[in-house]
Amino acid sequence: MSKHMLEKSMHRTTRWIGTVLTGALVAALAATGPPASAGTTQPNVPWSAYLSGWTDQYIPTSDNDCVAGRDKCLKATLRELARVADDTATSCSHNAIFARAYLRMTQTYGWSRAIPGYYADVPFANHQDAVFAKYFTDSYYNYQSGNRAAVPEAWQIALDASRDERVTGTGSLLLGMNAHINRDLPFVLAAVGLVAPDGSSRKPDYDAVERWLYTATEPLIAEFAARFDPTVDDGDDPYGISNLALFQLVSQWRETAWRNAEALVSAPTADARAQVAASIEAAATQAAKGILATQSYVPGLSSPVARDRFCRAHYADAPPEAYDFGWAKPFGY
Repeated sequence: MSKHMLEKSMHRTTRWIGTVLTGALVAALAATGPPASAGTTQPNVPWSAYLSGWTDQYIPTSDNDCVAGRDKCLKATLRELARVADDTATSCSHNAIFARAYLRMTQTYGWSRAIPGYYADVPFANHQDAVFAKYFTDSYYNYQSGNRAAVPEAWQIALDASRDERVTGTGSLLLGMNAHINRDLPFVLAAVGLVAPDGSSRKPDYDAVERWLYTATEPLIAEFAARFDPTVDDGDDPYGISNLALFQLVSQWRETAWRNAEALVSAPTADARAQVAASIEAAATQAAKGILATQSYVPGLSSPVARDRFCRAHYADAPPEAYDFGWAKPFGY
């Protein structure tokens, strides 16, 4: 690459980061630490509704495999995520990008937990992984069923944008990530627990996830660009996203989520906790609106037509790059 092309690429990437961070990341950063103020092929039924004994609390003796964190829970989690990912892919729904991202990341988690010593407490990690997935699928199926009252506002914005085909492929990904990380994750962490029975922090295992989040980013973006929207990997223009920019965004949002979970857990009263929760909801909603401002199609200048046409031709294509867990199948897991 020539010096001129390199400088041009750096300028465009910087411009993209600036627009997205201004609209989304800045809003999320405001919540870092204690907040300022204390249509499917199967029925639209969240899996938590038909898994007997489900609870977000980690109970190693539970008969429910996911509550107890048994290894077989991961298969149930993957099956549920694949159900959403495959349905949205075959219909070329704009939800397909985030749904596929979630499935791939969960597959990669499965790869990482098999590495001896990667996590200090694998059963707990299994449980946390399942609870986190449940927050997504509950919102998705409640939305599909018309039960908007049960869907957080950040998720409503993301799912409305997909329904209306309002944003780019990058926008679809960012809206889903924002709703799930900035909104859902603090509540998940607070529910499952930040401290182990021996009093040690669970933060080291939480941070260990970022090692594979980084390596999973490149094949993930490549798959999206090959199957759903070719502009997703155009990191040198305002509509795409680079591997590094995406990872940095996710890393910062995850740190914010942990600090907000600490604020939830340490709130001295129910009213104080409600204030923290409201602040988390507001920050995620504001971030979603920022993403809409930077990633929406502009009538007369851009539209989802090319994206939809491309998806119909390529949604069944095999992923072009291997993940840490190996070569992924177009459908299933």
